[in-house]
Amino acid sequence: MASDLLSIAVSGARAARGALDVTAQNIANASSDGYTRRSLRLEEVSAAGGVGRVGDISLSGARIAEIRRNADPFLQGEVRRTGGDLARANVELKGLSNMETALEQSGVYDAMVEFEASLQQLAGDPVDPARRAAVLGEAETLASKFNITANGFDAVRDGLQFDAVAEVSEANIIGQEIARINLRMNRAGPGSSDRASLLDQRDLMLEKLSGLTSVTTSFAADGTVAVSLGDPARSFVNGGTSSQLTIATAADGTLTFDIDGQDMKPTSGSLGGANLALTELANVRSRLDKLAESFATTLNAAQANGAALDGSPGQPLFSGTTAGTLKVVLQSGNGLATAPAGSPAGSRDPGNLEALRQALKADDPIQGVSSLLFDVSSKVAGRTVTQNALETIASTARISLVQQSGVDLDAEAANLIRFQQAFQASGRAMQTASDIFDTLLGIGR
Repeated sequence: MASDLLSIAVSGARAARGALDVTAQNIANASSDGYTRRSLRLEEVSAAGGVGRVGDISLSGARIAEIRRNADPFLQGEVRRTGGDLARANVELKGLSNMETALEQSGVYDAMVEFEASLQQLAGDPVDPARRAAVLGEAETLASKFNITANGFDAVRDGLQFDAVAEVSEANIIGQEIARINLRMNRAGPGSSDRASLLDQRDLMLEKLSGLTSVTTSFAADGTVAVSLGDPARSFVNGGTSSQLTIATAADGTLTFDIDGQDMKPTSGSLGGANLALTELANVRSRLDKLAESFATTLNAAQANGAALDGSPGQPLFSGTTAGTLKVVLQSGNGLATAPAGSPAGSRDPGNLEALRQALKADDPIQGVSSLLFDVSSKVAGRTVTQNALETIASTARISLVQQSGVDLDAEAANLIRFQQAFQASGRAMQTASDIFDTLLGIGR
């Protein structure tokens, strides 16, 4: 009896010490990224009786069955999904906001208004050198504003592309790390502390990867994970092997992605956001270029249909067919063809100038720039609402996961006291077994 009591007490002390170790580990890693609270699963140790006692049960205490991670796969999946959607919205909104800033701060709308106002003033006195110089100056200012807007868009594009290239590199590193974790998982004992640590690393890598691109996962019973990316889903990590994600830039600045030669499209994460922002940027840039080209074409056509102040045929006012290449090439205000073709030198006839103003009125470049500004601002406002909603959803999912799998220091402090008492009680049981032995030995004397 005493020997049974001693072995039971020893097993209880070991179990309590293991529980104290796990509790201390939880407390030490309360603020560690990706750490999931651990707990012990204990089970009873019992064995059949010896010879002649086949029907008896000999109680033998308790043992540590496994170290459990208090992780909920559903909540972890929600955190990855909502986090990826939020990362996409953040990058897309940042890109759109920078586009809006580039368009507004360049002042192209104001320059367009000032240019048309200078034409109206020139109509009052078509031969006034100061008014002609003012029109040419406003034209140069407008061309410069178009150039500045284009350069701003280029800066937005370059920033998005630079970040995307860095994130593709990061995704490949994460894929290689997940593959290594899969290999180590096969060698880790079930229910061991090493396996729990590997599972934490695996889940942390998956969360980081989902912040970069859309992720599809398939978990095996041994804890390994197969990962696919994008739409359509392309295999990225399978067992201990990781594929290569690559990125390419199209002529319009948009991005294309493939995994080992198979094209895919990121639908979430920061890469998905960059793809959406660059697609919108290409559309806005195309509209701006068409506005610049149409404006230059209208002005140059009017110049060709009129006569300059010296009676010579009008020459082109602008060169270039895009916002970035638009440039004033007319050397002097005297070259403005305000009079109809064939008019003599010094003609005050504003017929061609009026035709130009009517052409601009029909083309309405001011409305075109205003519409472009409105569309970009509307998208920024809409994406801001979406981003705020996704931020709330992602925060709620994160809170739910932390409540379920995070470390509660109050609970761990209570566990310290409980397991300490269990350890002390097991020690008292061992002392009792020792006293019984001493008593029996004393009787034998």
